[in-house]
Amino acid sequence: MPALAARAERVSPFIVMDVMNQAAAIERNGGSVVHMEVGQPSAPTPASIRTAAGRALEHGRIGYTQALGTDSLRERIARHYRDAYGVGVAAQRIVVTTGSSGGFILAFLACFQPGARVAITAPGYPAYRNILIALGLEPVAIEVGPETRFALTPELIARAHAQAPLAGVLTMSPANPTGVVMAPDAIAAVAAECRRLGLWYISDEIYHGLTYEAPATTALAADPDAIIVNSFSKYYCMTGWRVGWLVVPERLVRTIERLQQNLSISVPYLSQVAGEAAFEATQECEAIKAGYAANRAYLLKALPEIGLGDFLPVDGAFYIYLDIGRYSNDSMAFCRDVLNQAGVAITPGLDFDEARGARTVRMSFAGSLQECEQAVERIGAWLKGR
Repeated sequence: MPALAARAERVSPFIVMDVMNQAAAIERNGGSVVHMEVGQPSAPTPASIRTAAGRALEHGRIGYTQALGTDSLRERIARHYRDAYGVGVAAQRIVVTTGSSGGFILAFLACFQPGARVAITAPGYPAYRNILIALGLEPVAIEVGPETRFALTPELIARAHAQAPLAGVLTMSPANPTGVVMAPDAIAAVAAECRRLGLWYISDEIYHGLTYEAPATTALAADPDAIIVNSFSKYYCMTGWRVGWLVVPERLVRTIERLQQNLSISVPYLSQVAGEAAFEATQECEAIKAGYAANRAYLLKALPEIGLGDFLPVDGAFYIYLDIGRYSNDSMAFCRDVLNQAGVAITPGLDFDEARGARTVRMSFAGSLQECEQAVERIGAWLKGR
């Protein structure tokens, strides 16, 4: 019997999806679950976006587009950078992708030789690690903590590069699972260090728009050659539409175009129509974001009152990353018990930090305030009864 590819066998499960499956099984059997595990908005895609897609569907012909995306969407994304950040980006540097996930695959394939070492953070988004492994690359997980406000620094990058040469660095702000936003000077310092060392700098900005104190800064403001990954999934409530974009240096455009032509031909046309309409849905999106802000304010007050007060700064996104060490050093078992005994689905920290995640969990507050209140009530009662 033929053997499976070794690199595919090294890809770990995305634990949050397993938790979602377990929660769904409970619900199929008549149980009640409050969902705080999955990082996706519970609000529907804004009506104006759905209307635009519906109008396109009525025309009947839904075909391929250019591999890099429709001209109109690429031009609208470029205008977004001028309007939102004051940064000029040529539409020719925009690549429309199948969500941010497709963007990472294209960027990694275009930039890195097989076996290349790419720095990521721990804690960090687990798909980075697993996509790199699947592509035959080596993720270098750099532990970050309160001393650096849970973000990469030039010193940490230089230290990892000195141990064995890196080919690139990947940061995320606002971050998953931590919610931490990097300050503009912190992003600029990382960009400068990458330039000094001759490394590709990739900035994941998928949670831009979802900040609660100050707006997030694009890495393009510090380095016009930074590779930007973004998506319509989070702020615009379009996770299932699977549409995102890259901003890349001009010398990468043709390489990525060839890859896209062969890997997916093009991003679905309807999703691109919806993405273009999303930029006009700001009023609806800001109303949804106001709901996240209310959830955040409630949880920052309520969680300490039930004994879960040790968490990271919650600057952006819609996550709270909690230390549960006073209760358990096995986050998998802790989350399993919270799900089965309290009826609340949350995600083990081991999904995000293989070395230290046994004592952390992530809660998503992308649902309703009522769901957050119900989750706190259930977990609080469960903790008292343990």
